[in-house]
Amino acid sequence: MALTPARERDPNDPYFQRVFTVANAVTLLRFGLLVPVCWLVVTGADGSWVPVILLAVWASTDWIDGVLARALHQESRLGEVLDPIADRIGIIGVTLSLAIAGVVEWWILAVIFGMDVLAVVFAGREARDGSIHVSWLGKIRTALLLLAIVVLLLGHTVVPWAAPIGMTLLLVGTGLHIIAAVDYMLKARRLRLVQTGTTTATTTNREPR
Repeated sequence: MALTPARERDPNDPYFQRVFTVANAVTLLRFGLLVPVCWLVVTGADGSWVPVILLAVWASTDWIDGVLARALHQESRLGEVLDPIADRIGIIGVTLSLAIAGVVEWWILAVIFGMDVLAVVFAGREARDGSIHVSWLGKIRTALLLLAIVVLLLGHTVVPWAAPIGMTLLLVGTGLHIIAAVDYMLKARRLRLVQTGTTTATTTNREPR
């Protein structure tokens, strides 16, 4: 995560005003596709490309919404908030479905979910107010996890030899997920220390001499 000052809420700033954009619509589509994707994973359509294709389309929206936002100049605070939420819910939902289907070990799901919970508890406020943004490490982590679950499902349904490749990608992605979450929490802690120090210094300067 990158550490930056929180953007001042200006009601006239398009960054805060934009809601109904093409990029945000794609992000919402990712939420809508999640239910049928998870259902197809759990029911285990062996020999069918349908769940693989649907999952690949769902995963690709993580890249498409960002490209559209930049290309159409539709960056928005809503999109910045929705995108990582869609990522986290989606990855956990699909991983849970893969665990139910017996494709993924439950401990992997526990690690991914546990680190997300810790990140929300210890750095959620800073993320919400825009003080912390997604870093390249976080983006690589997310891309790797998305690729891993697609390859895993591919191996589970139509291409058996892809399964070990998908599992390797998932393990590496889980490791990066731990590192990214810890980095997220450390930066949030550092930001709080800076803010506390600034507040203390301001209070001290205002005290009568």
